[in-house]
Amino acid sequence: MKNKLLALLFILMPLFSALAQIEQPVSWQFSHTKVEDGKYKLTFKANIESGWHLYSVSLPEGGPIATSINYESSDIIMSKEDLVESPAPEKHYDSAFDMELAYWSNQATISQIVEVTSGAESISGYVEFMVCDDERCLPPDQVDFSFDIKEKIAVQDTKPSATSEDTNSYWSIFFIALGAGLIALLTPCVFPMMPMTVSFFTKQSSTKAKGIKNAMFYGFFIVAIYVLIGSIIGLIPNLNPDDINEFSTGPAFNIFLFIILVVFAISFLGAFELTMPSSWVNKADRGVDKGGVIGAFFMALTLALVSFSCTGPIVGGILVKAVTEGGIAPIIGMAGFGVGLALPFVFFAMFPGFMNSLPKSGGWLNSVKVVLGFVELAFAFKFLSNADLVLGLHLLEREVYIAIWIAIFGALGFYLLGKIRLPHDSPMEYLPVSRLLMGLFVLSFTIYMIPGLWGAPLKLISAFPPPMEYAESPEGVGNRARQPIRISATDSENKELVKLEEKMEVGPQGLSVFHDYDDALAYAKEVGKPLFIDFTGKACVNCRQMEINVWSDPAVNSLMKNDYVVVALYVDYRKQLPKEEQYISETTGKKIRTVGNKWSDFQISRYKINSQPYYVLLDHNEKELAEPKAYEPNKNAYAEWLKEGLENFEK
Repeated sequence: MKNKLLALLFILMPLFSALAQIEQPVSWQFSHTKVEDGKYKLTFKANIESGWHLYSVSLPEGGPIATSINYESSDIIMSKEDLVESPAPEKHYDSAFDMELAYWSNQATISQIVEVTSGAESISGYVEFMVCDDERCLPPDQVDFSFDIKEKIAVQDTKPSATSEDTNSYWSIFFIALGAGLIALLTPCVFPMMPMTVSFFTKQSSTKAKGIKNAMFYGFFIVAIYVLIGSIIGLIPNLNPDDINEFSTGPAFNIFLFIILVVFAISFLGAFELTMPSSWVNKADRGVDKGGVIGAFFMALTLALVSFSCTGPIVGGILVKAVTEGGIAPIIGMAGFGVGLALPFVFFAMFPGFMNSLPKSGGWLNSVKVVLGFVELAFAFKFLSNADLVLGLHLLEREVYIAIWIAIFGALGFYLLGKIRLPHDSPMEYLPVSRLLMGLFVLSFTIYMIPGLWGAPLKLISAFPPPMEYAESPEGVGNRARQPIRISATDSENKELVKLEEKMEVGPQGLSVFHDYDDALAYAKEVGKPLFIDFTGKACVNCRQMEINVWSDPAVNSLMKNDYVVVALYVDYRKQLPKEEQYISETTGKKIRTVGNKWSDFQISRYKINSQPYYVLLDHNEKELAEPKAYEPNKNAYAEWLKEGLENFEK
């Protein structure tokens, strides 16, 4: 008996090994609660394995597949409220897609309130989603759900705790705001107040210990005032964590932020001053004379009010960043700014002797303010670009965006070199070396951006302009759209060959590719070349990295272009299959609804793996010519693998 079990285990081990490659890093739990007659709150909770991330429900066009809730019982649904995400997804810039993407790790909850027709008994559909880790992406998956609304099921609605990603995001905002607070110190509204502050604490304190105590209270009140501002912003109803992600990506919100930042930038450039009412400042200043803790509070309040014309635009920029994150981010951001602004004041109040080492006030303070104005103006156009991309207006395409940045940073460079003067600038007898070096750096950066008008990728600023395809000339100025390489011109008698070549398209790195397996295999037989299968995805980050960094290698590119027939099978292509071609997978038991589902099922059933990128070399009998490869950043190893497949094909 024991020997029979061992033999059976030996037979089944290869099957277990193959199945172990099928990754399923996300499990779902579904529940519902009745809100009122005919209305139900549906909850979709995802548990995500460590190392993987699940994409949000709101992503820019041209990026990965967003998580979506699809209802097959749509005939009974009268209305649907917006999807609510909890916790707010973390946002990261992805260089492969040249855009900011939002996703969750560990856990995510999506909920939606739907209103159904009278007498409805169930709500059914499926969740479509996509997950990736640091090395690979899985094809979009679909999980069916069905809610029986005949029964009154009470499910406790629990609020998830903050994930590590939330914590990291908050720390990021805190340190950015801390740096902004330190920069604000160098503005003409803040820097001259330091000697006055030190003098106040020196005169008001009978002992050194009392002076240190008052200075500590002074710093505490500065932080408290800005935290209060962040708390007020965080309590605005429209900015709660549940819908902040969808709200912040909307065109109206992005246009509003663009206008606000432009106004702040123009103020910094000297067109006008943003000031608090003088009555507020005078009342705060009178409170300073009371001394002690109360005096420290009014001293902090006076600093906040008097410095508003300089700190207001900086605070506004921090709040823009914090508001788009949601949650307690506005409070964290304002706390960081307050700490950054308060620390130097507290330090010099405690140790006034160090004041002698500071540079004297002068025209350089206004120059700092103007530089910040130019930078803020440039960043403002990122928000206008976001709105244009969402609306698809093509008013701010890549070339226009880059031209605006060239103009802004070019003007900044000439300003630093003293060729441009603005309203509050002091006369300059000579050009300081620091300004000369900064001016040369900015002008060098400006010249670097100029080739971007003709299609250069501009990798240093790839996070800001619209993507390459969102341009007047996606292939570069003066370049025509590329055409696939066809050989039928010399063999026009072969009608089958001509028909197949009409289905070829230009793929990455100028390769001629098919997008249907059967067409590609038939063409490979016609031209006598082996078949190269590329299981890929439009949202596959590492697929793009392979195409950019490995397929561009001359040796690799030559082998793929000249010696192989390439077929790219996109597992996340969401085009619906005709009803008669939809089926239930024999391997996974899931319904195959889209073209992407079909190629994903093909990959799983043939090769027992569902991650991308995945590359297979086949002969005309569909026999593997070499061990299939996944992500392989080594160009030489990849070229040797291609050569191995070619040698085996020619045997």
